[in-house]
Amino acid sequence: MKDTVEIRWHGRGGQGAKTAALLLADVCFKHGKNVQGFPEYGPERMGAPITAYNRISDNELRVHSNIYDPDYVVVVDETLLETIDVTAGLSESGAIIINTPRPKEEIIPHLKGYKGAVYTIDARRISEETLGKYFPNSPMLAATVAVSNVMEKEEFLKQMEDSYRHKFSKKPEVIEGNMQALRMTFEEVQ
Repeated sequence: MKDTVEIRWHGRGGQGAKTAALLLADVCFKHGKNVQGFPEYGPERMGAPITAYNRISDNELRVHSNIYDPDYVVVVDETLLETIDVTAGLSESGAIIINTPRPKEEIIPHLKGYKGAVYTIDARRISEETLGKYFPNSPMLAATVAVSNVMEKEEFLKQMEDSYRHKFSKKPEVIEGNMQALRMTFEEVQ
């Protein structure tokens, strides 16, 4: 499955990891890819750890299981680094993307010896600046696209604007705030 990109998302209920995985599947599908986007739940409650997954490919997807050896891992809540082995099975030729205000040098010791690429983004600051509240899913979605290159930046931004216009047709201020969050993330992911 070399032509397939596999992404595993770690977050907490209510942070938007599931929504981000489903949005990524949606925009990649509209871009002509074969996709899967699905969550895995434990206890379904706000704040409980959740995992979501994406498979993105030019070819038909015949595997229908969780992702155990991802190319990319997205950590929406950095407190999960202490309780879950988020790097389990992660390819060292891939990358981990972590929502944190801290520099990656402070994060690396918490990654259980992972030797691959580490990217950080302060999704809290970006979402609070652009949306006025803490919604980390848009910045984390943009960071995932920026790092994984599953689609071109401009095509992604166009597809997301179309998606937001449909979803938030009665709240235009939400559309612009989310678009600002996406653009800002592309500039700031490290």
